[in-house]
Amino acid sequence: MKKITTILGARPQFIKAAAVSRALAAQPGLQETLIHTGQHYDAAMSDIFFEEMEIPRPDHHLAVGGGSHGAMTGEQLKRIEAILLEDRPDCVLVYGDTNSTLAGALAAAKLHIPVAHVEAGLRSFNRRMPEEVNRVLTDHMSDLLFAPTESACRQLQNEGIAGSGVHLSGDVMMDAALFYRDRARCPDWFADLDVERGNFLLCTIHRAENTDSPERLRAIFRGLARSHRPVVLPLHPRTRKTLERLQLEAAPSIHLVDPVGYLEMAWLEMHCAAVVTDSGGVQKEAFFHGKPCITLRDETEWTELVELGVNTLVGADPERIAHHINQPAAPVPVTAVYGDGQAAQFIASVLAEA
Repeated sequence: MKKITTILGARPQFIKAAAVSRALAAQPGLQETLIHTGQHYDAAMSDIFFEEMEIPRPDHHLAVGGGSHGAMTGEQLKRIEAILLEDRPDCVLVYGDTNSTLAGALAAAKLHIPVAHVEAGLRSFNRRMPEEVNRVLTDHMSDLLFAPTESACRQLQNEGIAGSGVHLSGDVMMDAALFYRDRARCPDWFADLDVERGNFLLCTIHRAENTDSPERLRAIFRGLARSHRPVVLPLHPRTRKTLERLQLEAAPSIHLVDPVGYLEMAWLEMHCAAVVTDSGGVQKEAFFHGKPCITLRDETEWTELVELGVNTLVGADPERIAHHINQPAAPVPVTAVYGDGQAAQFIASVLAEA
């Protein structure tokens, strides 16, 4: 029996693990152990995802959240290493680009345990983003690299990472979107907003480049205030704290609500007119559900969506934000750029044979 230790800690990773852990459980010869670092540690950002997506409960919960990037990553590294020394898995599986990803990959690499990286090869080419540093370093430590797109494979090759360890897998978030689409549910509070289905903007803001910059955050809210349609904004805890500290009040047309679970978020994505976000995962979810996306960043790792014309980068420029959120929604083409919805099964089969 091959032992796989999966390390996760943040909302996007819970979504990916929902697909992959299900596939690992169905693959003969594999046994998975889950380590939750606690990077997202409150109920609204963590517990609800395990419950509604039926992800196996973590075997280890490290409760390492908050603090600086260095302190968080270092503490996670120390605690993960201790578990790996005791369990001695055959492979460590990490997802995406968080501090938990880097800590898990580094702990495994130093113990000479093979590392498998789901969502390898993505680049924004902005090294000021901690996520970019995390994903680049993780790729260069990994033995198995599961790239979601052909452009991600090319980027790995450009960096000298090639050979039998690189696999074009497709995107496991697409697997999750297809699997849970029929289970999506309307949030209880939606009826109280006096917002018409199909005629609102769904917005999320959480990246440090926006929440840690008062100028950028104020500019984003100035742009959103000029929307011709109401804006529904599930508020990330980091963003809420910044708004309170800045005493920044949203315009009446911007409805600030509590964070939502995956199934409620899927419903909102399915029933909005367009998505406005700085989240990498939500950019893709908008595409999966056929909605145009306006991205509150100056660059994106999901370049395919920009090339397709369904994702527009507006940064924190209030004029550009206002202009693009008020444009008529163009049809989103149906394309297999992110695979066929079988990425998780492919990953499980490769891990079983490795």
